[in-house]
Amino acid sequence: MRKLLAAGIACVLTLSAASIVAAGQAGQVPAADAAGVLGFGHGGHGAPRTATPIKHLVVIFQENVSFDHYFGTYPYAANPKGDPVFYARPFTPPVNGLDRRLLTKNPNARNADNADGAINPFRLARTQAATADQDHGYTSEQRAFDGGKMDLFPKYTGRGEALPGGDASQEGKGQVMGYYDGNTVTALWNYAQNFAMSDNSYNTTFGPSSPGAINLVSGQTAGVSATLNGTGATTDDGNGGLTMIGDPDPIGDICSSPTASQVSMGGRNIGDLLNDRGITWGWFQGGFDVSRTNPDGSSGCTRRTLSNVTHSTSNDYSPHHEPFQYYPSTANPTHARPASVAAIGHSGDAANHQYDIEDFYDALDAGNLPAVSFLKAPAYQDGHAGYSDPLDEQAFVVHVINALQQTGEWRDTAVVIAYDDSDGWYDHQEPPHVNGSRGATDALDGDGVCKGHGTLPGLDGKTPAQGRCGFGPRLPLLVVSPWARENMVDHTVTDQSSITRFIEDNWLDGKRIGGGSSDAQAGRLDPMFDFFLPRLFDRKLILDESTGEPRQHGGWPFWPFGNGGHG
Repeated sequence: MRKLLAAGIACVLTLSAASIVAAGQAGQVPAADAAGVLGFGHGGHGAPRTATPIKHLVVIFQENVSFDHYFGTYPYAANPKGDPVFYARPFTPPVNGLDRRLLTKNPNARNADNADGAINPFRLARTQAATADQDHGYTSEQRAFDGGKMDLFPKYTGRGEALPGGDASQEGKGQVMGYYDGNTVTALWNYAQNFAMSDNSYNTTFGPSSPGAINLVSGQTAGVSATLNGTGATTDDGNGGLTMIGDPDPIGDICSSPTASQVSMGGRNIGDLLNDRGITWGWFQGGFDVSRTNPDGSSGCTRRTLSNVTHSTSNDYSPHHEPFQYYPSTANPTHARPASVAAIGHSGDAANHQYDIEDFYDALDAGNLPAVSFLKAPAYQDGHAGYSDPLDEQAFVVHVINALQQTGEWRDTAVVIAYDDSDGWYDHQEPPHVNGSRGATDALDGDGVCKGHGTLPGLDGKTPAQGRCGFGPRLPLLVVSPWARENMVDHTVTDQSSITRFIEDNWLDGKRIGGGSSDAQAGRLDPMFDFFLPRLFDRKLILDESTGEPRQHGGWPFWPFGNGGHG
């Protein structure tokens, strides 16, 4: 009966939509108005025209997680007593995860070169949310992949620390084989159940946070235009220039370490393209407002927060996590404040589109949500092992999405949850060999060799630039939106610059950044959406920030079973 009812409603809506479009084409209704009825077009109130019903994109860009680390056993959780419970909905599609063979006869366990770290993947309990930060260097990750055998992670990226209830093998280099399930990353598994996720999305290149952030906003890690305090975070591009492969701080940022390697980037980024069209946007990062004081009295660039999970204190703001600070055109080096809440997202203001995370909530409360928003949590909530963890991360992600769902903008909003790198955590899937590189720091297919279908160019768009070996490790990617497909696993090959491509296609008529950007060849996020069935209801899923379990589930279609109920 439920299926028949849904099919009937869909049929009526589809026929009505077709009638509206036909009327618009026949001149009975202006075409733009017909598109607006279906959720496309200008959307009223002077909003810019979009290619889809999405008028607001919010990218929550988290830290250092491989796909298998969070979703390896999805949708099956152990459900030990006392933990938040997760049971999958009927007909939940499978993912390319850790099957029985990989869990019991893993190639890393069978490779003697891993020494005492040669163990099978193991479940990290909720009480083991705090772990060691793994080695996620550009070269180390390539060596761990061992020419596609994916069997040298403990040797090359593994690091360990004490785990409550852990044994010696799990507290050494074998810790890199650990994974969580739906009893710890409960919120993310619930979002996957009710919206869309990908099991085939990758880091554009290998390496740590800064290259991942740069690939998100420009798709181009070559083109380093200036350096300070050495070139240790870069590699030779083969043409007399430099490619970023490490974590330098941005030159000029008042919070950059005076002794750290620093760089500036040449070329353009997605912010430049949005500015050209007058589209509102902003990067919102915890700790960016240096005029604020935290409850512990810390302020300025060293505002800090104590995590009750890791029991460590970290600065809220990390300069090398802020990609737009590397580009003179989009930087706000002094962390200048916006003139007002109304100025957030707009050009011509001293803040230059770079804000504190609290400014995002202020803009949201004021009904001034930019068209495109990039969110970076305060460090203790960004998910980066060593100083953050999945429980603190969950609190941030859920808080953001819960807040968005309480606004009128939710009906035309899409949230993308993405990651900057894998932290070196084990993932079994060999990525597509898209971008080749032959330099001293490459090692995917032997010393100095990373084979690929081609070699991406530098800023001139023509000359191959070394140091862009990719794709790198597989990363989680989720879309949470009333327009996202429900309980869907997408297998389309995508990478970090696919998010840039979505912005370009939706707001910029498909204009590309150019200058060797990977956006031109990036896969599309569109299969994770359903833009053809008009929405009678705004699908919502309100979760508990501490447990990740549903507190309120509304909208259509309604699913009264499993985790999707009003529980």
